[in-house]
Amino acid sequence: MQSRYWKRGLVAAAAVLTVWACGDSAGDAQTAVDTLTRRQKDSLISEMPVPGAGAVGKALDVQDLTRQRDAEMDSILR
Repeated sequence: MQSRYWKRGLVAAAAVLTVWACGDSAGDAQTAVDTLTRRQKDSLISEMPVPGAGAVGKALDVQDLTRQRDAEMDSILR
C-alpha cells in the first residue's frame, strides 16, 4: 500500500516538473517577441497585406519628415 502512494507522488512530481519546464520556455519566447521596438513593429505592419497597412507606412514617413525638420530647426537655433 505504501508503494502505491510512492508511485502517485512520483507521477505528481513528474507532472509538476513537466508543466514548470514548459512554462519557462514560453516566457523566453515572449521576451524574444518584445525585443522589437515600436518603430520596427510598425514597419513590419506597413509591409503586410492587411487593411490600413499603407496608412501605417505613410504615418512612418510623416514621422521621419517631422523628426528631420525638428533636427534642422534645432541645428539652426544652436
